[in-house]
Amino acid sequence: MASVAAAPATSTHKKPRLSFWQVWNMSFGFMGIQFGFALQNANTSRIFSNLGANADDIPILWVAAPLTGLIVQPIIGYLSDRTWSPRWGRRRPFFLIGAVLASLAMLVMPNSPTLWIAGGMLWIMDASINISMEPFRAFVGDKLPSEQHTTGFATQSFFIGIGAVVASLLPTILTKFGVANEAAAGIVPNSVKYAYYLGAAAFLACVLYTVFTTTEYPPEDMAAFEREKSRVTLWEGIKETFTGVLHMPKVMKQLASVQFFTWFGLFCMWIFTTLAVTKHLYHTTDPKSAAFNEGANFVGVAFAVYSGVSAAFSLLLPAVARKVGRKLTHMLCLTAGGLGLLSVAFITEPWMLYVSMIGVGIAWTSILSVPYAMLAGVIPANKMGHYMGVFNAFIVIPQVCASLGLPFVMKQFPSLDPLNVVVLGGVLMIIGGLLTLRVSDDEKIHLVAEGNQALAPAYETPATPNPAM
Repeated sequence: MASVAAAPATSTHKKPRLSFWQVWNMSFGFMGIQFGFALQNANTSRIFSNLGANADDIPILWVAAPLTGLIVQPIIGYLSDRTWSPRWGRRRPFFLIGAVLASLAMLVMPNSPTLWIAGGMLWIMDASINISMEPFRAFVGDKLPSEQHTTGFATQSFFIGIGAVVASLLPTILTKFGVANEAAAGIVPNSVKYAYYLGAAAFLACVLYTVFTTTEYPPEDMAAFEREKSRVTLWEGIKETFTGVLHMPKVMKQLASVQFFTWFGLFCMWIFTTLAVTKHLYHTTDPKSAAFNEGANFVGVAFAVYSGVSAAFSLLLPAVARKVGRKLTHMLCLTAGGLGLLSVAFITEPWMLYVSMIGVGIAWTSILSVPYAMLAGVIPANKMGHYMGVFNAFIVIPQVCASLGLPFVMKQFPSLDPLNVVVLGGVLMIIGGLLTLRVSDDEKIHLVAEGNQALAPAYETPATPNPAM
């Protein structure tokens, strides 16, 4: 790994605006990351069901995913803030390490022989994806001036949408080409296995593209940077992870409640949509049946629809945010997503789920862009990765609450239908949208960056645009 040292502080140099292709190149790797997340979101409950999990067991098995993010992201953010290699830069070593580990985990996950091994592989796969993903969030703050933050995160949303569309459709596409979509009890169908293999290859290839087509700004004073090396340890990173929550910027604290309701709602959707659709539209709860697996494939297609809508809407989001403001934009988008999930209770034919997913896609674009754009402008440059990682706690905590709380509720009320949980997700998302109006996004917040000013990155505008930067 690249050498680890103190992070750059806020610089007095203004970062240059990057061209379309420069923003494209630095964001492209996120498409690969989304291959991993989309396959995980659309197929994990299916894999657990194939291996014998009951409906009320599945949320607890899912808890591994958010917990790994809670632990991994702040630590990786802290370390990537303090890493520099003349060849590989600051964030790119973590892009690559995470991509390699995640791709290997994706090859193993669908071949898990038992339920507990599948749960363990979910843990490993999610940790590896988070190693790549967290530095990508900080990358926007590193590379782009503040006026391009919304564009940068929206471009990431575009690639997330494209990656999710393709990844979510893979089992269905493979089934159309004759790959088996059913399997005996305790075995994952080949359509899912091959989808994971293709996803692993796409993950690594997309991240490599960004690694080799994008450069990073170096520290101005390398001697001062080297002197700070000895002060940085993994233990310091762990301590700062927990103490960082106590020193959050005001906007970050306000966004915490928005994130809680938003991500609790999303987790309700990801965990229970397959179970709700197969029960009410395909009239089965037997994971070995042809109808269940057909319904599970259809949920993947429906998720591809919301991802496709997200990719398309990401092209409009910066203009909408400029017109009505980021707060109102996020509120309206979350409301659209909430109404989309509420409408699932009224559908009577599978195709109607596509309409519901349009609202979810609009919300998903904003969820992946607007909160991060609000945050990037109010945190010091030398803590960009760390605070982006700490911010992930407000995504993880609601998912942990959902994973632990929903099974308890379902066991207390055995008649509770998975469809009711999806509807609950819609209500929570609307509440998150309303709470956005409390965020002080229009305030002028001045933060004094900690650290040695000599370590500030040198920003030099190229004489001619370099599409590989």
